[in-house]
Amino acid sequence: MRAIVVLVLLGSVMGAEETAADVAVVLTRKDSIPEEVRNATDPYFEGYIQALVDMHYAEYRVVVLVKNHKVWLANMPSNKMLSNSIAAFVRDVPGVEEVHVLNGVPPKDEELREKYVERPKINGIWFPQMTELFLPLIADPRAATYSIGWRSGDRVCGNQCIGISLGDDFPIYRWLELFWSGDLQIGIEAGIWSVFNMDPNPNLADGAAELVNTDFYCGIPITYAAGPWSFRLRGYHISGHLGDEYMIDHPNVVRLNPSIEAVDFFASYQATEAIRLYVGPGCYVHSDPTFKWKPLYIEYGTEARFLGSKFHDQKLYGTCFIALLWRNLEQLDYNFDGTYRAGYEFSKLQGIGRKFRLYVGYHHGYSLEGQFAKKRTHYFEYNLNYGF
Repeated sequence: MRAIVVLVLLGSVMGAEETAADVAVVLTRKDSIPEEVRNATDPYFEGYIQALVDMHYAEYRVVVLVKNHKVWLANMPSNKMLSNSIAAFVRDVPGVEEVHVLNGVPPKDEELREKYVERPKINGIWFPQMTELFLPLIADPRAATYSIGWRSGDRVCGNQCIGISLGDDFPIYRWLELFWSGDLQIGIEAGIWSVFNMDPNPNLADGAAELVNTDFYCGIPITYAAGPWSFRLRGYHISGHLGDEYMIDHPNVVRLNPSIEAVDFFASYQATEAIRLYVGPGCYVHSDPTFKWKPLYIEYGTEARFLGSKFHDQKLYGTCFIALLWRNLEQLDYNFDGTYRAGYEFSKLQGIGRKFRLYVGYHHGYSLEGQFAKKRTHYFEYNLNYGF
């Protein structure tokens, strides 16, 4: 428990008699909740924690039980990452002595609590917003998130570029407790990625920046999570479009139509609370005749989080991360194509909800921009990112 010391010094001026009075006020996180809550009876404390859990994890019917300020959590989600995050959230509430995750109720309280814990469960949730079953891949250059950053050294788009993305996942419906007691969700994803060359040469358009390319994406992900495993089956479309300034600055360019419909299946394993591994084979089921692709590809990688810290005053959780992703495409003779990122992320709760990330990255392999996607390149990037 971190304490914040506010020290107010009322002292003497140089040369005056010593009349200083030192006043020290110590504020701890326990002061963030009312005294009557911290010292309340178990039923009162139970209701307070239940309200907190319902506020932040509305889509899960978690039940809170309290006895002697020891907390039992029932009806927890089967996804290990979500369950650990809820337990960590409750454990951090001032006044909580212990936290236990259970499938039923404490034996001594079974008769008293059975009807409450075994209350009817809902079968599903429309438009869940607070959690994701399959989290986006941090190192994926085509993850549907919001970002802006500086790119240097790209031999395809320009030595000095700005890249932006606007993308999000729109969950439609989540079924609870299916198959192996996991959750199943269907949604819609959409996004755009644009690259601007900040030092175009030639600059026939006479602009401050040259829009090189914009990719448009939409997909339908079906995701499932149980225990440490999560899965994503996705059908999607992505297409690239050259920018007007680029075509003016390069009048001899031949515009192609890099349009693809594809399907892929990813499996993700949360090996520990800090380490995630994933792999996903995919297939291009259709590509435009002007820009054909051989069908097969595979992506795989890992993410690691470490040195997590809780900023109680700001109600934030921060952690360092490293993310690595590799791709091998049949069209490119299965040559390695890698993206590597390292940085720091902030979130409201530990491991849950949307996050704000600052990171540096390096891409080595092939461009991802529209009709340049078969050309080799490498570049450094410095990005701000917001998303799950």
